[in-house]
Amino acid sequence: MAKGIIYIMTTVVSGLIKIGKTGSNNYEQRMYNLEQNGYKNVAGLKRYFAIEVEDYDEKETLLHDIFSKSQIANTELFALDVDLVVQLLSSFEGKQIFPEDATKEEVFDTASGNRDKDKIPDGVYVFSRKPRGREIPKAKMQVKNGKFIVLAGAECLPCKEEKVPKDIEKMKVVNGILQEDVICNSPSVAGWVILGTHNNGWTAWSNESGELIDVYRKK
Repeated sequence: MAKGIIYIMTTVVSGLIKIGKTGSNNYEQRMYNLEQNGYKNVAGLKRYFAIEVEDYDEKETLLHDIFSKSQIANTELFALDVDLVVQLLSSFEGKQIFPEDATKEEVFDTASGNRDKDKIPDGVYVFSRKPRGREIPKAKMQVKNGKFIVLAGAECLPCKEEKVPKDIEKMKVVNGILQEDVICNSPSVAGWVILGTHNNGWTAWSNESGELIDVYRKK
């Protein structure tokens, strides 16, 4: 059984992704070439998820067959919700190659949460996850029109990762305090602002009744 890597990349075009494969030893070079040069006249490719699996040729073919109605003719480009594909790929047996700073379970939970984020009512929510060996940071998140806004004044732990979500690359933290509101695209990214690492935001924020926002996915 041939082992190799199946990957997902986003593009400069919202909702357009690339699903491809490469040998295990060629992954970094393949990502570099695509990120630098684009693909089929589409620029701005960025690695999003990759997993090393057995029978990678057959599994990539299966993915292309499943999503054939969304495929751009004669390309590896698909008009798809990237989190839907991540949910499927992260359920495969294999070693996650990217992202390196999260488990497959965390990636799956985040992808699932991103697809359900519209279920969270507008309002203000409180951070409620206790970091190991620390008090619960004092922080609030406002949900408004599908955006998740971590409000200035939130207590933030030092970042533990070299790579952070694009939403929060430019956030300003001084002496552990957030200086400006930060707009995020999911509750998990909002949780990253506070914890400084990957997390499941659905179990990190609570409503005014003390319920975790995960309750909204179950309704």
